[in-house]
Amino acid sequence: ESGQEKVFTEIESPLLPVLAAMENEGIRLDPAALEDVGKKLRAEIARLETSICQHAGTTFNIASPKQLGEILFGKLALSKDAKKTRTGQYSTDEQTLAALAPLHPIIGEVLEHREASKLLSTYIDALPSAIAADGRVHTTFYQLATSTGRLNSQDPNLQNIPIRTAQGREIRRAFVPREGDYTLLSADYSQIELRILAALTQDPGLLEALTSGEDIHRATAARVFGLPVAEVTKAQRNQAKMVNYGISYGISAFGLAQRLGIGRADAKALIDGYFAQYPGIKKYMTDTVAQARERGYVETITGRRRYLPDLRSANATVRAAAERNAINMPIQGSSADLIKVAMVQIARAAREENWRTKLLLQVHDELVFDLYLPEKERVLEVVQDRMRNALPDLRVPIVVETGLGANWLEAH
Repeated sequence: ESGQEKVFTEIESPLLPVLAAMENEGIRLDPAALEDVGKKLRAEIARLETSICQHAGTTFNIASPKQLGEILFGKLALSKDAKKTRTGQYSTDEQTLAALAPLHPIIGEVLEHREASKLLSTYIDALPSAIAADGRVHTTFYQLATSTGRLNSQDPNLQNIPIRTAQGREIRRAFVPREGDYTLLSADYSQIELRILAALTQDPGLLEALTSGEDIHRATAARVFGLPVAEVTKAQRNQAKMVNYGISYGISAFGLAQRLGIGRADAKALIDGYFAQYPGIKKYMTDTVAQARERGYVETITGRRRYLPDLRSANATVRAAAERNAINMPIQGSSADLIKVAMVQIARAAREENWRTKLLLQVHDELVFDLYLPEKERVLEVVQDRMRNALPDLRVPIVVETGLGANWLEAH
């Protein structure tokens, strides 16, 4: 009745044995390499602690929100209208600190210290205990733990290792291939959510930017700022990139201003300029929310649904969050469907051709394999083909980047 049969029979059911095989296979982890990363992180944490306490003019517990708040907003008086929590202490959450980062170097260092400490406790200290007797880490994949259809990895979570920061990326160095004639293969969808946004909106400008082969963020910046592509600055490209990625999450002028460290009026002008260049995106967002409010749900390209009763909420904040979910779910959910179908098709080829190459991990838009080197040409050919053509109705160019390496960082 709800049209979910195709999602069940063509995506989720055939994926079940694929995930079971991945969990059973696991991925090899080198404890010595992990400890090397840990040593560097501990040295970096010590350096940051010294520098932060010098900026503060006193030693204090950086991990204590209470003490940190007193230093930043009491002693250093970095903000006249600093927010306080219910318990009466200053708020020092990431959003608050990120907004104040340009005011004093101590803020950036506190954020770096937090990230390094989290990496140390979440991965460096925890991962060794997750290594099984076979020297491999066996995560558990949950098919239906997210409302968008994305896979979820737990015990340990191998999908959350940060990729945007140098410190986070270093942890990937400890994930290595099987011994012998193997290397790690990473196959990654390039800018997949933007490509799916183009498929859903069929916006001519976005489609043109993606098919031209031009760097999409540079092409977007050229359109929004009215410049030739060659004259786009690094800062302008960065701003366009933030809008490109933020737009599918319903980013506001306030949110964009915070992330880019610019004024709210400038951020609003940037978003308005973006919609002027890509009117199909604005129309998609408006139409999707209106349709979802009427039906009570949104769906992906394959028909996977997410019900959103909060679209009719009387509370404006709750309603706005539901509207952002309505815009994002068809994009993120279609991306999840695409890679799930690709995994099923790659596993089918591996079974039929009796590969020794094994699929180990799925990390959102990326697949990681233990590649048996004598099978390299065939595996690369099949992986590229199945990932690109998993959903042939998309009508946008799908780009898959592949890399090989002696560890996950090198391969990616």
